[in-house]
Amino acid sequence: MEPNVRFWITERQSFIQRFLQWTELLDPTNLVLSIEKIEKSRQLLLTNEDASRGDLEDKRIQEAWKRSLSTVHPDSSRLIPGPFRPSISALLSLQLFLSMLPVKNLKSMILPQASFYTYSTVFNIVNGNASYDRRAYESLLLGAGVIVSSTFLGLFPRLLQVRLSMSSILSRNVIPVFILAQLSGMNVIASRSLEPVRGIEVMDREGNVIGYSRKAGTKAVKDTATSRVALFGTSAFIPEVFAYFFKRTQFFLQNPWSLWTLKLSCTILVMGLMVPVSFSVFPQIGRIQCSELEKEIQSATEETELFYNRGV
Repeated sequence: MEPNVRFWITERQSFIQRFLQWTELLDPTNLVLSIEKIEKSRQLLLTNEDASRGDLEDKRIQEAWKRSLSTVHPDSSRLIPGPFRPSISALLSLQLFLSMLPVKNLKSMILPQASFYTYSTVFNIVNGNASYDRRAYESLLLGAGVIVSSTFLGLFPRLLQVRLSMSSILSRNVIPVFILAQLSGMNVIASRSLEPVRGIEVMDREGNVIGYSRKAGTKAVKDTATSRVALFGTSAFIPEVFAYFFKRTQFFLQNPWSLWTLKLSCTILVMGLMVPVSFSVFPQIGRIQCSELEKEIQSATEETELFYNRGV
């Protein structure tokens, strides 16, 4: 069985335990791990099938799990490209900050929106479930369509602000945050739309694949989209609230430039907290009752509960 899948199935964790786990996996040093170190860690886990994350006495096992879980895709057993590993939350914070900046014309708003949704789309495709059959050109065409549509929808409220000179708090702060949160969830649904159509692998506790389930694919995408709405909605909303009150202080009147320093710092701080929270809301390997799946899967096993990779 793939070590990462084995880990998430056997380690039944609460939300707090998953949160603490992700704080370790999001270590930025995981972005620059050499292939040699990752391969050695994987070999150690493959040759020690009984290795558990709870083996506190063996630091090698702890480090091996950390490297494997943070860099290797559980479906394909392939390395996740460095720029799209979950540890890259700092880049997401900067892109979110730039996408929420006030704009004066159409040209200045295109690049931040396009870069934010381009990265989000590729991240979702790379870290989504990869157990179903898909060709490279399908992912390319799907990703391009999602990027264009997400960017256009993200630009629309900003364009209205510029054209209609809308300056109220609702139109300038609240609506953009709401639309960003909803588009982030829709981006997950659109970029991973093949999963509910073709179905994803469902397996028993031993890792044996029972079949491909469209219902499990739908649940995986829905749960991930929900966590993404919480991630970007909260990360964009809280800095706006702080900025609203900060503008009423004497310090801001004397140092107007400090507003952007505050918003950037607040975005990085909130995002740094919300990334492990959003990744921990739902288990990495989801559980679904066999009675909720397709009849052909129910007839293929006597198990009452099956497992699937939710994706990140």
